Amino acid sequence: MSKRKWLLMFVISLIFLLTVGCNADETQQEGLDGEQEETNSIEGTTEPENEGLAITTSFSILGDIVAEIIGERGTVEYLVPIGEEPHEYEPIPSDFQKASDSDVFYVNGFSLEGWLEKLVGNVGDVPVVTVSEGITPILLEGSEDEDPHAWLSVENVKVYVEDIVEDLVERDPSGEETYRTNAEAYLTELDDLQDWIKAEVEAVPEENRVIVVTENAFKYFGEAYGFQTEGVWELNSHEEGTPSQIARVIDFVSDQNIPAIFVETTVDKRYMERISEDTGIEIAGEVYTDAVGQEGSGAETYVLMMKHNVETFVSGLK
Repeated sequence: MSKRKWLLMFVISLIFLLTVGCNADETQQEGLDGEQEETNSIEGTTEPENEGLAITTSFSILGDIVAEIIGERGTVEYLVPIGEEPHEYEPIPSDFQKASDSDVFYVNGFSLEGWLEKLVGNVGDVPVVTVSEGITPILLEGSEDEDPHAWLSVENVKVYVEDIVEDLVERDPSGEETYRTNAEAYLTELDDLQDWIKAEVEAVPEENRVIVVTENAFKYFGEAYGFQTEGVWELNSHEEGTPSQIARVIDFVSDQNIPAIFVETTVDKRYMERISEDTGIEIAGEVYTDAVGQEGSGAETYVLMMKHNVETFVSGLK
């Protein structure tokens, strides 16, 4: 082969290789571009849809009420775990993060959240809103302090709902229709619950309408539905369980000649067990005061919790 022909074939081969290589690069790049486009779609690099407000509440009962109003337009978390009482709760590090990440932190007020000052001092500018505004408080016996258990009257929870709706609408005006529609449906459910409770307690003779528990938490319930209430102590944050306190309740139960006493899900049961042993009066069941029930309890919501309590009272006292 002549030198000229060899040189010509070399040039043609070089051009061919360069052309194939460029085409391969382009094909590979197109594949990568397509893969990248698919990844962006999966990861949602486009503007996300509005996920609504992130709300934190102090305890589970309040969390359930808020969830009924906000529906799927936002998220609701609560700090005090179910089964723990909220009066003397000690916030943990994750609580500070939850509150800090929230658009608003809803609390009961009436001095329920004694730990609130410690929490709020570490969560920046998150607004803290009390949702019991407009409720007339009942004072603790022998004190100027307010009893916080206003939610144990359905009529008071309707005030909570109104307070929450107005605050949500102010923060998220575009969600007003959703909030007001959900609130109206929930208020109807609360009206039905109120009527049901009034009908159920009629089965209890008036002389038996006495609720005795460890923490005297049912004052609002008693005022609303015609029951006298008594407890070993007034508030769990004042918990003592002294011999004189227990003796006073033993005398009260014996004098009243009531058919049953009760224990709470968030309070040590030994105090009422001692009173039951000394009086011969049975513990008729467990009731909910400071938290809704665990999953599967039948008391997982505020409405179900109240129905459970009423059924337990009626069954024990009628």
